[in-house]
Amino acid sequence: MSGAANPERGEAALVLDGIPHVLRPSFEALVAAEAELGPLFALVERAASGKLGIAEIAALFWHCLKEAPALDRAAFGEALVAAGLKAITPALRVLIGQILAGR
Repeated sequence: MSGAANPERGEAALVLDGIPHVLRPSFEALVAAEAELGPLFALVERAASGKLGIAEIAALFWHCLKEAPALDRAAFGEALVAAGLKAITPALRVLIGQILAGR
């Protein structure tokens, strides 16, 4: 799809159904996520306390996709659930780290 994730740009790799996706927490992406989910600091606090829901993770990932996927948003969410938390947590950690650290 969009090549390999570039950690120097704060990108995270996410593989769903064998298809690689790149998540890039750009300013535009984070503003869109914040408009939907509320303040990013509160999102990070929910994640730290284990209270971040799958819908919130899906929304954050959706807004941070570097390129539009072949899937619609509902199918993208279903693919996240099918992959499981173990598979998507590394990408979530990268995005949360970027939100906290900035780039």
